[in-house]
Amino acid sequence: MNKLLLFFILLGLLVLTFFISLAIGSGNVPWSDFWRILFNPDNTDPLSTIIWQIRFPRLIAALLIGAGLAAVGCAFQGILRNPLAEPYTLGISGGAALGGTVAIIFISKFNLPGWVTTIGLPLAALVGALLSLFLVYLIASRLYFSVTGLILGGVLLSFIFSSLVLLIMTLAQPDEVKSTLLWMAGNLSMVQPDLLKISSVFIIPGIIILFIFGRDLDVITLGDEKAQHLGIKIIQIRQFLFVISSLIVAFCVANAGMIAFVGLLIPHLMRILMGPKHQPLIWGSALAGGIFLMLADTVARTVLTRTSFGQGVELPVGVITGILGGIFFLAFLLRRKNNVIN
Repeated sequence: MNKLLLFFILLGLLVLTFFISLAIGSGNVPWSDFWRILFNPDNTDPLSTIIWQIRFPRLIAALLIGAGLAAVGCAFQGILRNPLAEPYTLGISGGAALGGTVAIIFISKFNLPGWVTTIGLPLAALVGALLSLFLVYLIASRLYFSVTGLILGGVLLSFIFSSLVLLIMTLAQPDEVKSTLLWMAGNLSMVQPDLLKISSVFIIPGIIILFIFGRDLDVITLGDEKAQHLGIKIIQIRQFLFVISSLIVAFCVANAGMIAFVGLLIPHLMRILMGPKHQPLIWGSALAGGIFLMLADTVARTVLTRTSFGQGVELPVGVITGILGGIFFLAFLLRRKNNVIN
């Protein structure tokens, strides 16, 4: 498919998805009222409050986080030349989640003001992500920096970080545990506008940087030896892109907790449509990631509220992405097994 045409299709789908998701939710907003409120906001109107103060920031967060995670997953798969690489499987999301959990418990325990959360939560998540990245590199160095070593090290660290998070929540107070669990499950309902504004300053430029290095990623996928012959400084570029990616993941996790498989699922689907070149693949994955997470969040906040037994209950968006991503992951493994057998 023509990449420029696909770009406009994705852009159109993104705009369409945004407006549909803005109109649909647990509370019904008639379309006539929706268009009126959209162009004439009224702070005294409850429907206007629902659309502009609740749904709008949530959808912006879904768009930003989905784009960030998908772009990082695309970059990781290129850097490591492995289709299973993404922030979740490499342990970076787990490290960011551990740092964020410590920050949430600490802020809740001492009842610190909101600005501390705005600054402290992403900072703690970034420290956790960089710690995870350092440990993954340390483990991989003992295995001669093999791709398998990086993946296995990331999976191992994810289990360790998850266990540490459970340990922290076991020792915490019940109210602290509840807020942490909601955040850990991948929840866009807890997004704070101030934190989201700060995050956009890092996530959007981060995606642009990954796009700029797309041609270097194309060369790296040819293999280390060929890349070095072509003058690519592989180690420096990998380290730089890992840090940029960790920064993006840290702010994504700080806003909405751990949202799994977006970085695995979307780049695979876009690679089928757009081919292997990373520059178009990264922007295509970013757009598709935003669309996917907005749709997933719309399903998460409506699927139970429309039933008699789930009224007033919203699913964390991480549940939806986890189910879809898990099914895709299983299908991918079974397909590889069949290819090996055949």
